[in-house]
Amino acid sequence: MRKVVWGVLSTARIGIEKVLPEMLASPLIELRAIASRSLPAARAAAQQLGIPRAYGSYEELLADPEIEAVYNPLPNHLHVPLTLQAAAAGKHVLCEKPIALSAEEAATLRAAAGRVRIEEAFMVRHHPQWQRARELVRAGRIGTPRAVQVAFSYFNDDPANIRNQAAIGGGALYDIGCYAILSGRWLFEAEPRRVVALVDRDPALGTDRSTSALLDFGAGRQLAFTVSTQSCPYQRVQVLGTRGRLEIRIPFNAPRGGAMQIALDEGGALDGSGVQVETLPAAEQYRLEAEAFSRLVRGEPGPGYGLDDALAQARVIDALWRSERSGRWEDIA
Repeated sequence: MRKVVWGVLSTARIGIEKVLPEMLASPLIELRAIASRSLPAARAAAQQLGIPRAYGSYEELLADPEIEAVYNPLPNHLHVPLTLQAAAAGKHVLCEKPIALSAEEAATLRAAAGRVRIEEAFMVRHHPQWQRARELVRAGRIGTPRAVQVAFSYFNDDPANIRNQAAIGGGALYDIGCYAILSGRWLFEAEPRRVVALVDRDPALGTDRSTSALLDFGAGRQLAFTVSTQSCPYQRVQVLGTRGRLEIRIPFNAPRGGAMQIALDEGGALDGSGVQVETLPAAEQYRLEAEAFSRLVRGEPGPGYGLDDALAQARVIDALWRSERSGRWEDIA
């Protein structure tokens, strides 16, 4: 396959430290340019990573006729505006999560998504451990899945950090709660019908520092999660079925090139003696994500998650915010 030529909007830490090194290692990708509102910052990132071109504005990169696809890891409130600009320039866009701050805002991408490919960047869907977990559930190894339980937390109370700035989409639900929602949608292979949320906001920052929720997927299927930006670092996904359970031990921040493990318990012994641990091959989930997107850009077959999938995510988050305000169950609009 002919390489897809990529550009990157911003020198965001997630890109510099995690995504871009994996993209640079791919035989399907040519990472040709990086842009920042600060030309020195763009040049420093380009030199560090070996990217040929550096631009001092996003508009300059989008005007580069050789760039075919763009990775957008900008702060949450800039996801839609810059994705629209990229699409208007004829670039395909892999946009970091959440793709928008509301379903209404996400829907403004619909016309652009008819011209270029736009996808919300959930790298976990491409990791072997997530694909194996779904395979085990589909095969009935835990019986009928009844509950997915997710815990995801870290500690960061720095007011200068964009994750702690409410006006631009900071807080636990937008940053990591989206992964919990995806966990239920991925493993149940369904959409939730209604939700209820309990939100604790930082009195100084205004962001949700801890959010817990219960999502009703119908047919007795439930997703329960707690996410927090001010708790000890931890993450786990449990799937409970009628005959067993499985556990993804490092579900979201799988280390680069790490061999991950899934624990499968078909015996149900309370002391864990029935647990079988399966080690998955080492993988680089950001590289797999970008390669899958590149194949779709070239018209090759493969898994794709377009705007409808991103809208489904956004509708759930909208309903959780409504539940925070109402204190009641809220239907997914």
